[in-house]
Amino acid sequence: MSIIKALMMDVDGVLVRLNEPWHADLDKDLGISVEQLQKEFFMESWSDIIIGKVELREGLSPVLASIAPRISTNEFINYWFEKDSRLDQALLELLKNARARGIRIYGATNQEHERATYLWHNLGLSTYWDGFCYSAALSWRKPDDNFFQQAMEKTGFAASELLLVDDTHENIVAARSAGWQALHWSGDDLGFSRLSKLIAENQ
Repeated sequence: MSIIKALMMDVDGVLVRLNEPWHADLDKDLGISVEQLQKEFFMESWSDIIIGKVELREGLSPVLASIAPRISTNEFINYWFEKDSRLDQALLELLKNARARGIRIYGATNQEHERATYLWHNLGLSTYWDGFCYSAALSWRKPDDNFFQQAMEKTGFAASELLLVDDTHENIVAARSAGWQALHWSGDDLGFSRLSKLIAENQ
C-alpha cells in the first residue's frame, strides 16, 4: 500500500452516525409524509440538486407549499439539518490526531450547497478538515469517475496518495478504479481499528 497523504472522508454513514433516519419522526413532528416527500421531492429534484444544477430551495419550496403549506422552507431545512448532524466524536478525534501527524483531511461527499455550508460552519468540520470536496461544488457525484478526478486535483496529491473512507461499497469500487486507496467503513470497532492502523503505518 502506498503512503497516505490525505484522508478523504465521507459524511453520512461515516462522520455523521445514522442510528436512525433523520426523517424518522417527520410525520409526527411536522406532519409531513415521508413517502410523499420522497416521491415529490427526492425522486423529482434530488439528482439535480446534489450536483448543483438546481438549488435546494428551488426544488424544495414548491413541494412544501403543496404537501405542507404550514411549514416554511427555513423551518423544514433547520429540522432536517439538525436531525442529520450527530457527529462521531471518536472518529473526529482520530482525524485530529492524524492531521497533527501531517496527514491532510478532506471531506469527500455527496452534498448540496446548503448542507455543505452547515457541515463546514455550523457543525465545525472546518476545524478538522483541510478542504471540502462535495458533489454540488464539483458538479459530479460519487461514484462517477469525474468526482474522483476533480477531488484529486483539488487536493494536489496523486490518486495513490488518497484514501477514501466511505460506507458505500459502490463508492469504494469506484475510488479504487480511479487509483485511490479506499477503506469500506463499517462503523464498528473493526473499522475504527483498521483506520487507526493505516494512519499509524504512515508515520
